[in-house]
Amino acid sequence: MNDRTPAVPAMPNFAPDDVRPHDPLAVALGNASLLGVGYLMLRRRRLALAVVVVTVVLVSQVVSTADSAYEVAVLVWWVAVIGHGWFLARSGGGVGGARGSVGGRRLVVLGVTLPVLLAVGLLRFDASRIGQSVADARERGDCTGVLSAQDEVWLGHRIADAPLSARGDDVVRACERLRIARTELATALTGDTDALKHGFGTLASVLAKPGNEQMVETTLDGFLRGLPTKDSCDTVTVTDWLYDRKRSDDVLDRSADTAERTAPAALMGCGDDLMADDSWEQARTHYQQLLDRYPDDDLADRARKGARQATLSIELAHVRSLLTERTDGQPEYCSSPAKYSGAKPLGKGANRALFYPDGEYAIDHSEKLPGSWKADGPSDAVLVVCMGETTFGSSVETCSYYKSGSSGAVSNVTFYRIAIPVKVYELRTGKLVANRTIQINGTSCPGSIYTSADSTSEYVVETKSAVRSAFRPLVVR
Repeated sequence: MNDRTPAVPAMPNFAPDDVRPHDPLAVALGNASLLGVGYLMLRRRRLALAVVVVTVVLVSQVVSTADSAYEVAVLVWWVAVIGHGWFLARSGGGVGGARGSVGGRRLVVLGVTLPVLLAVGLLRFDASRIGQSVADARERGDCTGVLSAQDEVWLGHRIADAPLSARGDDVVRACERLRIARTELATALTGDTDALKHGFGTLASVLAKPGNEQMVETTLDGFLRGLPTKDSCDTVTVTDWLYDRKRSDDVLDRSADTAERTAPAALMGCGDDLMADDSWEQARTHYQQLLDRYPDDDLADRARKGARQATLSIELAHVRSLLTERTDGQPEYCSSPAKYSGAKPLGKGANRALFYPDGEYAIDHSEKLPGSWKADGPSDAVLVVCMGETTFGSSVETCSYYKSGSSGAVSNVTFYRIAIPVKVYELRTGKLVANRTIQINGTSCPGSIYTSADSTSEYVVETKSAVRSAFRPLVVR
């Protein structure tokens, strides 16, 4: 028997056909999706989860802050994850072997990573297109175009290119502020200077950010096209504010040019409207403002005439009030005369006058004057004659009369001319042109008189011709 046992060959240790070493390129491509696919191929589930968590946090920061630093951080994180997957696969850091062929594994990870990268690229391209549309509309000053373009932005654009999307948001916010400014400036056209101040303040704040010049100019142009308004006085309020506005050496200063063109006609129109409303002081102020600021304007001659008419109306109203108000029986004018420059000057012939007697007796005298001497009012008067209380003038004759009821008793009665102190003012200048006492003559010593028992003085009985003779030198030159 042969002691030698025949040798049995050892069985080779074959791995399953579908198990292969880990492919570094496939792992790196899988991690390029930032979804942890490469780590899942290495069966490193915790690392895969960590990648997803960190990616979500970084993307959230990118979207919420639109800070380009976070975009750099995402890029660095992306490179780090790719590199780490590559080196981990090469060093055999996976758990178990990879299944499937190398080509198959690469196609699988490309099927995941490529759509992610393609989506990001397309979204960045589309965000750039939208950003350009926003920029073009901004350059045209077209806020409607800005809003329309920015409305296309959604979360995907903000993830793919947050800073660019955020810049579009800034332009939208500028347009919203300009919308508020337009509302404020529309209110300002009604003469609201507070709204005007706020509107220009809003424009200035938007203009402070570079790139908004054309949008601000478009908004300003819309406001300036509203001048002049239908109400001239509202227009004056606006142009006065623009005239006084401190220059800012920017596009807002164009408003001063519009004010220069609009203000003269507005001042003239407002002055005319105020004259029609009998607001003469304010009307004169507007006419004079036109003359002071724009002395060479075509409306200057009309403004001078308007200012003159307003002055005359003011003077006439003042004279009327003085002639109406009474002090001790006479009008205030007699103690505080004022001029009415529209009155006719004192001249040859009869000068029509306003007579103001003091007391009933003096009234009787003024009523005997001819109508051609009397003015209907201050608008057609030349003189104002203020008549004082009637007193005894120079004596004319003394006569004896029997006292009534007595037996033969005789009383001597002296007859005196009628003395009336008068002050005569020229209405045109308000100056005193005569200050004297006139005396009216008349008949004396009638056959009988009715008087008190102790009376020894009586007035002569004046005639109409005597009254007129006394007053003639005052009104007829």
